[in-house]
Amino acid sequence: MADTDTAPAPARRRRRMIQTRVEEVRRLTPHLIRVVVGGDDLESFGAGEFTDHYVKLQLPPPGAPYSAPFDPEDVKARHPKAHWPRVRPYTVQDYDAERRRLTIDFVHHGDTGVAGPWAANAQPGDGLQLMGPGGAYTPDPDADWHLMVGDEAVLPAISASLARIPAGVRVHVLVEVDGPADEVPLETPGDLHLTWLHRRADDEDLLARAVRELDFPGGTVHAFVHGEAASVRAIRRHLLVDRGLPREALSISGYWKRDRTEEGWREDKAEWNRLVEADAAVA
Repeated sequence: MADTDTAPAPARRRRRMIQTRVEEVRRLTPHLIRVVVGGDDLESFGAGEFTDHYVKLQLPPPGAPYSAPFDPEDVKARHPKAHWPRVRPYTVQDYDAERRRLTIDFVHHGDTGVAGPWAANAQPGDGLQLMGPGGAYTPDPDADWHLMVGDEAVLPAISASLARIPAGVRVHVLVEVDGPADEVPLETPGDLHLTWLHRRADDEDLLARAVRELDFPGGTVHAFVHGEAASVRAIRRHLLVDRGLPREALSISGYWKRDRTEEGWREDKAEWNRLVEADAAVA
């Protein structure tokens, strides 16, 4: 989930393994599940100024003969690769330092994947181990207006970021979801202009087209664009090449890629980065 364009770059620090227990599970929409975890390890979680904090969950795959807590290296030494833990980055929806509680929202589309099915079956008391937090973005308080674009996987970061928009400052939010039942309340002290886009299988350009058609206000903009890789690539090119925005005004990254697993997307990421840089080079 590291950004391809973001400023300033976060300071790097060693991340430790954190052990937590599920305290609450709640389905927010047909495809969004909220899981709240807690535990003493969260006392020194270390969330800072960023609004796109993320953690790396370590999840046993379905059928694995172990559960959290576990030592990943011990698991790899004693079990076949098919049973090794899967690492999944997830944005922190909320962190309550006083109560030592961490809230994470999971997109769930049936039995495919690892994290979504885990969240769908999670029960209070289940263990969840993670590393983090990482992060790189927070809305620039000096920007004249803000642009936030993504899909349901990006809603936690958008929600946290909206809370940091100064009172009265315009913010345009465009979010692609499956349908009306997947829309969630979003609030901000700023002047919110919210557009929900309902996904269509035959229209993969829906989100990028909405950004291209948006009437940009005057003044400086700070943009946060994350989500499906192909869509993010098209929007990035539009903002840099067609709109002429400076790189330092953008926080942009592909969270996932259509028709690819997380592991497959990691394999593709270097080539994706090369292509998005080539896109901007034509300006």
